[in-house]
Amino acid sequence: MTEHDFLALAPQYTTTSELLSSSARRRGMDVEVLPAHKDVGTAVPRRGGHYFGGPAFAARVVDALDVALLEPSDDWLATLPYAYTGRRIAMATLGEARSLSRPAFVKLPSAKTFPAAVYSSGRGLPTGPELSADVPVQISDVVTWAAEFRLYILDGEVRTGSQYATFGRLDAERLDGHRHEEHVLEFADDLLAACGGGLPSAVVVDVGLLATPEHGTAGRWAVVEANMAWFSNCYAADPDRVLDVVLRSAGPRTRTAERDRRFCRGSTPG
Repeated sequence: MTEHDFLALAPQYTTTSELLSSSARRRGMDVEVLPAHKDVGTAVPRRGGHYFGGPAFAARVVDALDVALLEPSDDWLATLPYAYTGRRIAMATLGEARSLSRPAFVKLPSAKTFPAAVYSSGRGLPTGPELSADVPVQISDVVTWAAEFRLYILDGEVRTGSQYATFGRLDAERLDGHRHEEHVLEFADDLLAACGGGLPSAVVVDVGLLATPEHGTAGRWAVVEANMAWFSNCYAADPDRVLDVVLRSAGPRTRTAERDRRFCRGSTPG
């Protein structure tokens, strides 16, 4: 940290932003909640800070803040070996997805223009002027997750984590001391050793326990998805360690490591 470090928060309050702001202040960092008005770019207190909040608001302030936002590539999950996904995953266009005749889980890789959900066929996918046929989507086999965990990764290591759901229902519980902790960390270590080079140095990876007909709730471990640390709910994870990852994931462009430049959202940092 330097005396110039500060954390800029999007105006929408979340429990995670509150936890991170408290952690940042304990470190001696300034915390600025940015205003919601349309000229917010001119209200940024100074350049070279860090950011936490949504991508739409980030687009309005990232240049004024001079922040580099790291995010996993859209196709990272689809490129993983089956051993780490436990299901078929493919990238396609929305136009191609509309021709699906089977149930599938369909989502936009990073945007939230339509709900990520199981659709009975491609005909049920949303329509709209912003949803052109060439919009990229991710198509996955339909699976059931017995338990899902959010892991905060920094430099290829899990810094902290939290269970966030069981069988699709919110169920936050600390990873530390969890009955699945050892299995989660073993799977994560193997995944990161094999495939971590395709991720930014600071990122969130969600993993889960697949419930299968033959194994019931004792199925296989698999990757759910990867997300931006600067826009992720920390659930029951340690907020001080979460902040370590968030600060790297959305920090001054001048400090962006060469290996992370390809993961920068929007303009390339200078």
